[in-house]
Amino acid sequence: MKVSRWLGRRLLMIAVLLVGVSVLVFGLLQLTPGSPEQILLGARPTSPQALAAVRADFHLDESFLAQYWRWLTGALHLDFGRSIRTGQPVADVLAERLPITLFLSLYAFLLVAVIAIPLGLVSGIRNGTMIDRAATLISTFGVSAPAFAVGILLLYVFGVALGWFPVYGPGTGFTDRLWHLTLPAITLSLSVIAVVSRQTRAAALTVYNEDFVTFARGRGLPRRLIWGRYALRNSSLPVATSMGMVFAYFLTGSVIVEQTFALPGIGELLVGSVSTKDIPVVQALALLAAVVVLVLNLVADLLYPVLDPRVRKSVFG
Repeated sequence: MKVSRWLGRRLLMIAVLLVGVSVLVFGLLQLTPGSPEQILLGARPTSPQALAAVRADFHLDESFLAQYWRWLTGALHLDFGRSIRTGQPVADVLAERLPITLFLSLYAFLLVAVIAIPLGLVSGIRNGTMIDRAATLISTFGVSAPAFAVGILLLYVFGVALGWFPVYGPGTGFTDRLWHLTLPAITLSLSVIAVVSRQTRAAALTVYNEDFVTFARGRGLPRRLIWGRYALRNSSLPVATSMGMVFAYFLTGSVIVEQTFALPGIGELLVGSVSTKDIPVVQALALLAAVVVLVLNLVADLLYPVLDPRVRKSVFG
């Protein structure tokens, strides 16, 4: 019963936050200069009748509350309206763009999980050694290098000069897409690898100096067992939280990488939609970003009791 009450409160909080985000985004878009109907009609002279027809077609002649209520009731049925820029259903527009961004995000997330966590764990356990200093140097470079500069450098070296990877486009099919998105995934994940590895190092360094780990080493337990059962599991709570936010960042914050590598994902869609005041698309993208962040945060909180019995006892009894 305690678990259901806790989960119910969290889901209610998520619902309230989603409504708040949608109202805020909707209001900010209404306050920005320019009008969607004028963007649709272009710079050519237009009659008042044509302007009124466009406003009526997209319900732009209604009040703010009426427009928001119309959108909200449709969104509850997964109908986000039509794109002002293209006239397509917003759900169809997202369905075209989301697979590319999702593939890129999963690829970059896998790179972070495979590289950052082991690197940080080894660096924490081998504190002060050559491995630790090398990991610190790599992390410093990764944090300080901006994504657009890394992307351009990788494009020039491995795409243009060496010709090992394609320089633009998402590719078709799993293998071809994997090949096309390798450089974008490296660009997207580099700074995050640096941050997560340092966070893992700090957590592992703290845990590895605890008495129970010293006792395990004194008992002569295998190093693999000490690393897996003691060091990694007991330092995984902050890492689990950060990894959830990492994936949310990859999925919603890949605008610069998609622009650099000419990828038609949701980042590129967001830039174009904001510039043309395509309110239904921007609203749907903002809601998607909020859902991803809140749900992944909830998943990370649910992992806490699984990873640490002390948290399970204090939260769920």
